[in-house]
Amino acid sequence: MRITAVTCVKNEGPFLLEWIAFNRVIGLTDFLFYSNDCTDGTDRLLDALGAQGIVTHLPNPATNRNYQMQALKDARRQPIVTGADWVWVADVDEFLNIHVGDHRLPALIEACGNPQAISVHFQFFANGGVTDYVDRPVIAQFTHSHNPDICGADTAMEVKSLIRRDFPLGYYGAHRPFHDDEKDQPHWTDGAGRQVPDLFRSAANKRRIRAFPARGARRFATLNHYALRSLDSYQVKNDRGDVNREHRAFDDTYWRERNDAAWEDRSIQRYLPALGAEIDRLKALPGIADLHLEAVAAHRARRDALLADPAYVEMREQLLNASPYCAAEADILAEIGLP
Repeated sequence: MRITAVTCVKNEGPFLLEWIAFNRVIGLTDFLFYSNDCTDGTDRLLDALGAQGIVTHLPNPATNRNYQMQALKDARRQPIVTGADWVWVADVDEFLNIHVGDHRLPALIEACGNPQAISVHFQFFANGGVTDYVDRPVIAQFTHSHNPDICGADTAMEVKSLIRRDFPLGYYGAHRPFHDDEKDQPHWTDGAGRQVPDLFRSAANKRRIRAFPARGARRFATLNHYALRSLDSYQVKNDRGDVNREHRAFDDTYWRERNDAAWEDRSIQRYLPALGAEIDRLKALPGIADLHLEAVAAHRARRDALLADPAYVEMREQLLNASPYCAAEADILAEIGLP
């Protein structure tokens, strides 16, 4: 079974090896990376991995700031995608935590009944008070999230999707595939093997919905989303901006929406022994360990430069002292008279 991941990156160098190694452990066989405007060595590390046959790395073909959608359009003609049995569209801060069988992708596909697509819900993992960037697996450092059934005031949560080659595809979206034939409704499940809601699945849906209620949807899999990581890395991410959309700020609002630490979930750490061994295998390839360390050094150097900027020092203090509640929760608490 060939399973190809498609992802866009900008300055994700310190986190690449963990993400690639993790996905190899769970059964992904191929990787198509698109990069743009990297200053931390991400592109050089991907090129070196490409020379070893681990990934395919291409410059992002975008002619404007719509990097992700133009890359996904280009991906459809790439042999690594056209020859795949399944395609997984995801980002480097997203880790598919499989709860069934041997905890690999074939087990998830079997548990869901071998559908034409599987959409797995996000679970946002909080910063957990981690201020300093350290070069160790993200999945080992961050262990708390929101209640899986509700995030802030929302019961509907975003998904990412695994797509089988016979899905009646119109085009790949960043969160879910779209199709054009309303009469040809695909067999499409959530992460519990249940058919996704009709409104979400419908090709006629003009709102392009990328979320639906998560209650009960994580029986077979969860998509752990480490959108914050350490405070150091969050500030570097804020400086970098969004690889996908211009003028998107990773600010106090974004932080508060994803920094709910009410729920402890360490289940993904079952992968740590295999993950460590796979990272070591990748680092043993010619030049890879050195390029990884260069990316780590660049990440820390950018952190240090930002800490010399009063605006970023002020931001750091703001985030350290931010309310533990997102704006929607804070409004509800105020309405019912709680502090």
